[in-house]
Amino acid sequence: MRIQTVKAWWVQIPIEASRQHRSDFGQLKTFDAAIVRIETDDGLVGWGEGKNAAGSAGKYGTLVSLINDEIAPALIGRRAGDITAIWEMLYNGVRSELASTSGHAMPELARRGLTIAAISAIDIALWDILGKSLNQPVWQLLGGRKAERLPAYASGGWAGADKIGEQLGSYVKAGGFKAVKMRVGAMDGAPHVSAARVRAARQALGPDVEIAVDAHGTYTVADAKRFVHMVADCDLAWFEEPVIADDKRGAAEVRAAGPVPIATGESEATRFAFRELALLRAADIFQPDPGFCGGITEAMRIGAMASAFNLRFAPHLWAGAPCFFSGLHICAASPASFVIEYSLGANPMIHDLVEETVEVKDGMIAIPDAPGLGFTISESFLKKHAQSC
Repeated sequence: MRIQTVKAWWVQIPIEASRQHRSDFGQLKTFDAAIVRIETDDGLVGWGEGKNAAGSAGKYGTLVSLINDEIAPALIGRRAGDITAIWEMLYNGVRSELASTSGHAMPELARRGLTIAAISAIDIALWDILGKSLNQPVWQLLGGRKAERLPAYASGGWAGADKIGEQLGSYVKAGGFKAVKMRVGAMDGAPHVSAARVRAARQALGPDVEIAVDAHGTYTVADAKRFVHMVADCDLAWFEEPVIADDKRGAAEVRAAGPVPIATGESEATRFAFRELALLRAADIFQPDPGFCGGITEAMRIGAMASAFNLRFAPHLWAGAPCFFSGLHICAASPASFVIEYSLGANPMIHDLVEETVEVKDGMIAIPDAPGLGFTISESFLKKHAQSC
């Protein structure tokens, strides 16, 4: 089972105008990702996804070129099942043999950003292939699943104070959700504006629906602490990305300033970054994105670290189908996971790119039983929306 071909595309799927939303990322008019197809010499195909932006907030030409022009040639002929060895080879680059024999990482200078996004895409596709080759779902290969269904939360919430209760309430009704997440931060301007929206949401939903908030890293430490104090009596499930990912000590300050749990990690790459979050006591919940943190292999390492520090684990899954489905398998196998992110913004990269129906019922989402990651890409739809790079 050796790798025969590796091909990546920048896939850009339009979002119809009536379903677009505006946040601190601007107006999201398309959903974009780098989608990877790997085929072995015995005809097995695996699909992966790498990310370097949210929605239509960035271009993917450089990431796709990195995968096709630099990484793909290094993979041809390698055993597709050597997933960890391939991960470390790509991470350590020209020093990979030395790192392997020495027993510790020696990454090249470009050890973050697009490099890890590319590794993520390859890693997800290789796990998909391994599952298919053994006729087993990926969660089985990761140690088994803890449940056939897991709780999901509705992720969205951009409306103003006068409409936020109605918007979040529609999420609850749509899928029976018992938890929702809304956006706050720079999109609102001053912290008191976000706080007013949170209070309106709590008043509308009552005490029995959990509410989380996400600032996308747009507050200063001072404003994040002000916001925490303003919403201290709203019983928030967590405060996500209060400050930029580069300010881990600042996140620790915010965590220490009030009673709201801090969640972060969607902008972090590799277990090494999450180790620093844990040691600094900067987070209560780790949120790695499988399409950016290093794929399934690295997400499982991060989940194990969360468990070791008695933290919780809720991967960032605002993504396309390969990333989202990988998150289902990761959460099913991780002792530290407790909830699945389910986008209530328009997401054609999940719902239109695959043939399966992805939905939440009674606030729960089913973990796939099919071999591999459990989805079927519509290759005609993918090629229709592939961009020339």
